[in-house]
Amino acid sequence: MTSARFLCAAALAGMLLAAPASAGEGHDHGEAAATPQAHGPQRLPDGSVFLPKPAQRQLGVRTLQAETAELPRTVELNARVTMDPNAGGKVQPLNAGRIEPGPRGLPRLGQAVRKGDVLAYVVPSAAPIERANQAAQLAELRAAQAVADKRLARLRELSDTVPRKDLEAAESEALGLAGRIAAVGGGLATREALVAPVSGAIASANAVAGQVVDARELLFEIVDPSRLQIEAQAFDAGMAADIGSAALAIGGQRVPLRFIGAARSLRDQALPLAFQAQGAALASLAVGQPVRVYVQTRTQSQAVAVPVTSLQKNPSNQTIVWVKTAPERFEPRPVTTAPLDGVNTAVTAGLQAGDRVVTQGATMINQVR
Repeated sequence: MTSARFLCAAALAGMLLAAPASAGEGHDHGEAAATPQAHGPQRLPDGSVFLPKPAQRQLGVRTLQAETAELPRTVELNARVTMDPNAGGKVQPLNAGRIEPGPRGLPRLGQAVRKGDVLAYVVPSAAPIERANQAAQLAELRAAQAVADKRLARLRELSDTVPRKDLEAAESEALGLAGRIAAVGGGLATREALVAPVSGAIASANAVAGQVVDARELLFEIVDPSRLQIEAQAFDAGMAADIGSAALAIGGQRVPLRFIGAARSLRDQALPLAFQAQGAALASLAVGQPVRVYVQTRTQSQAVAVPVTSLQKNPSNQTIVWVKTAPERFEPRPVTTAPLDGVNTAVTAGLQAGDRVVTQGATMINQVR
């Protein structure tokens, strides 16, 4: 009986394993792949991107026809912003003392000042023994002046019988004592006025009322935001003789620079190069800010100029640009680039004349999956 039940159970299990499994209505998981969106942006198997016209307008895609030209060889240098020595200045006290506000109070950051404005006062500090010695010297001078004035008055009463030279000597002695009293008395009560050496804006302010400062301590810096100087570092000492032009990229805008000259001594194993920068775009820069200078040499080579915004990275970390090969098809092209002017870059390999390179919206195309 037991063996018969065992045989029936085994037969039933075999029938269940052999029968095909099926899910309920609405839960069937077939092997057919999902149908891709026929009218939406999508990445094609060959790596290109299908982007319909409405999506291109929505993403603001713009293209530019590549043209081969003779472009200068450009070197990218590290630089920093410095003040123009003819349009900036520093305010430092000559003596140690205590800070007092000027006629219009202490200047604030960014405040415009004019040459000759009094920014603050420094009341000189002196040891008690020094001030006591000056007070004693002042008292002695005043006593001597009183004696000299009385002697001068007597001589003037006897001017008919006293020689003229004695009278003039007494007058000179009285005047000398009066000058010495004024000098010593002024030294006790005087204060040093800190005056703006140039017109411009306050770049840094390190003074508050009542602060005790030392001599030569930097309290204020004044710069003209429209006139700044750029100091770049070149590790090739012969570059100074091969500079054609230079530029600085600020917010997607190219700002030309004028080469002033090169130093004759190395600094940090590099040769400092000075450039003059002018223009309204420099208002966004600050003294000491690190920037990059693009120096174009007189050597030229064949390349294609494209905007820096066209450069992207593929999953293999290669530099690519997107080329429009059909009205709704974009293809990635690995390229080799070189710096040009900060706003544009030179493509030395990977593009041909006539290719439609994406200049705007390349980031969005690169994200299509």
